[in-house]
Amino acid sequence: MRTLHRGFFVLVFTLWAVCVPRTFAATYYIIVAGLGGEPEYEQRFTAAAKDAEKAFKGSGVNAHTSMLTGTDATASHLKDALNTVAQSAKPEDDLVLLLIGHGSFDGVEYKFNLVGPDVTGGEIAEMCNRVSSRRQMIVDTSSASGGAVQVLERQGRAVVVATKSGTEKNATVFARYWVQALQDPDADTDKSKSISGLEAFVYASKKTAAFYDSQKRLATEHAVFDDIGSGQPVREADGRQGALLSSITLLRLDKNQLVVNDPAKRELFTKKEDLEQKIDSLKFKKAAMDPEDYKKQLTALLLDLAKVQQELDR
Repeated sequence: MRTLHRGFFVLVFTLWAVCVPRTFAATYYIIVAGLGGEPEYEQRFTAAAKDAEKAFKGSGVNAHTSMLTGTDATASHLKDALNTVAQSAKPEDDLVLLLIGHGSFDGVEYKFNLVGPDVTGGEIAEMCNRVSSRRQMIVDTSSASGGAVQVLERQGRAVVVATKSGTEKNATVFARYWVQALQDPDADTDKSKSISGLEAFVYASKKTAAFYDSQKRLATEHAVFDDIGSGQPVREADGRQGALLSSITLLRLDKNQLVVNDPAKRELFTKKEDLEQKIDSLKFKKAAMDPEDYKKQLTALLLDLAKVQQELDR
């Protein structure tokens, strides 16, 4: 009977959170590009964060965006950013926290890698708990992020992670496709002129799977989500999971200039994706390559990627 009452409460709370009037609500976005450790990851994480920031800023007057990259991506700055939101956000406002980078899990505790001391999943949850927003979304695209689900989950909070457990420790590509969902109108599967959290998740998951298929490699990451605050995370919406994630609007397309709507930008966008895939493929061949040859090829690809990114940013 206690289990039944708990399930009923979860359902009622989720429906209430989904149905709260959103007419004048604001959305607070915090984007963090964590410590890369290597030049290719530093560039990739920063570029993805900047693309996400650009998309979110174009989402409307009620979008409030802050981004932490490079030396600013520290635990103390993340705490400051969330404290600032906590002072401004109202219960009817939404909070979206996007973490791009590396993570680790020792079997007990998950950590997101930052400049200086790392931040634990528990610390991230505690910071977000101070924000009064009844609807929150934490998107952790790092390696081993599946190890953070249990400490991050809470009623009214959708948690998206790039890996199904803390044991999937390889660098992920999920972040790239999550951000791409904000730029590609094809992610809007219900043609509502907006991208929901669930639509971004489905888009990024399919793109990630297609990437591993194209490389003829066994997938080392499997994105999952939990939006009911308890239980096991899932890979697709079902009768219990998915309602909150679907109701959270990441951005509205009619207020955002999408990259791929411009034919010239679309060509650059495709070229960028191709270069990123080549860099990923090269990384997996590193152990079998001559170090100098690896460095030479990687440097050339990174320079080409930087040029394409510069063109896209214009």
